[in-house]
Amino acid sequence: MENRERPYDQLDRIFHPRRLAVVGVSGDNIGFGSRTILTLQQFGYSGEICPVNPKGGTIAGLNIYKTIEEIPGEVDMAIIAVPAPYVPAALEACRLKGMVGAQILSAGFKELGTAEGRALEEEIKAIAAKGIRVVGPNCFGIYCPSGGLTILPGPEFPKESGPVAFLAQSGGMAGEFVMNGKSLGLRFSKVVSFGNGADLRETELLRYLGDDPDTGVICMYVEGVDDGRAFFRTLKEVTAKKPVIIYKGGLSQSGSRAVASHTASLAGSRQIWEAAIKQANAVQVHNSWEMSQACLAFVTLPERSYRGIAAVGGGGALGVQAADTAERFGLEIPLLSPNTQDKIMAILPKPGSSATNPVDAANPVVPPEILKEVLIQSGREERIDLQILIQLFYVYKSFLRMAGGQSLDEITPYRPLTQALREVQEKTDKPVVLILPNSRRDVDDLDVEEVRRRALRHFSQNRILAYENLVDALRSISLVGQYYRQKETRLRD
Repeated sequence: MENRERPYDQLDRIFHPRRLAVVGVSGDNIGFGSRTILTLQQFGYSGEICPVNPKGGTIAGLNIYKTIEEIPGEVDMAIIAVPAPYVPAALEACRLKGMVGAQILSAGFKELGTAEGRALEEEIKAIAAKGIRVVGPNCFGIYCPSGGLTILPGPEFPKESGPVAFLAQSGGMAGEFVMNGKSLGLRFSKVVSFGNGADLRETELLRYLGDDPDTGVICMYVEGVDDGRAFFRTLKEVTAKKPVIIYKGGLSQSGSRAVASHTASLAGSRQIWEAAIKQANAVQVHNSWEMSQACLAFVTLPERSYRGIAAVGGGGALGVQAADTAERFGLEIPLLSPNTQDKIMAILPKPGSSATNPVDAANPVVPPEILKEVLIQSGREERIDLQILIQLFYVYKSFLRMAGGQSLDEITPYRPLTQALREVQEKTDKPVVLILPNSRRDVDDLDVEEVRRRALRHFSQNRILAYENLVDALRSISLVGQYYRQKETRLRD
């Protein structure tokens, strides 16, 4: 059971330890403990690391203490990576040392489904109840850039902080989500892989992040919860403050079996979970990629209840796809007024263009300056909340022979387009979301994908939301709109 009386300052110290012990290091640099020290050093942890192993010695330039008691002075937290039978004694020594918390990376507890494993986990719970907070066991632990903490294999995780938090019962899922997010330009406040959750679990961590000023969007991978009523009560409280995006694992019959063997969680009924998530106004997604895409939209877009969309692209089929996909996700593509259509047609190249909405520019290489003027006109329509612009940058590969020695990156106009879209957003007060599909996927076209990746990074750095395809973009926009629409309704009620 969670303890509501425990203060947040304990958790703050766990995320920002000044001194930490790593219990269970070896001289071969292969074990979890040794790799954790090397990873923390590479990541730039600025506090003092105190390795512990009964044999003593040195590792990575640090003296190894033979016992936890031997460490002089105050230690905030421990990372424990010893075999499961030795974990309770190590944790008790950490508690007696006065540490506020410990991450237990070791596996071999209730997830085994054995009496011995369950008994060991009960020992951990009993020690935690005496006053030391525990993350784990069977976890990867904490990634917190502002505290200098990272999880394996995390030296390459972003060192800059950002507004995204992530809670996961799976260490692998935590790593996957951070790497996906990194490629999209997301940055993180706190990521916790809590594994079996003998002490700190989803509900208390969710409440903490709900009050965390450094966190703007909370993402969660949940396999099961200890107390469903407490979790959904907390979820409803937190979603009134900030978005919570949930990927619930184990909703299928076979997935439920996998959950039981992974973290010994009870997955629960699909119908109950989906209804409860909806009632709490949380955002449900169905895999890690969807979660990162939705998170990107929540982080980048203004807080509005989007529904009406203007779609602009260079090709009739692109508009058809945009309209069909928008409707699939509950968005609308309303007709533009005759006056706006006339203004757009006066701007667009002819013949073949259309300005009804979707707007067909009839040409995939319309200059950014013209696109800017079109988007300003369509963005002034009252029924339009947001605009999407579909750009086929891959067609510029065909123009390389005529480029006079310029590279593909140089002739692809993502830099001037960035400035054009900034002006559109300033003049209309409505966001423009870019979609950059790529149909050139052969080995000979790797340069096309490289340029697209550079463009996506450039747009992200300039606070312009960009996606690789229509489905990810429109699904994410729809989820943002639904969340803020429901939030507004609750505030009125």
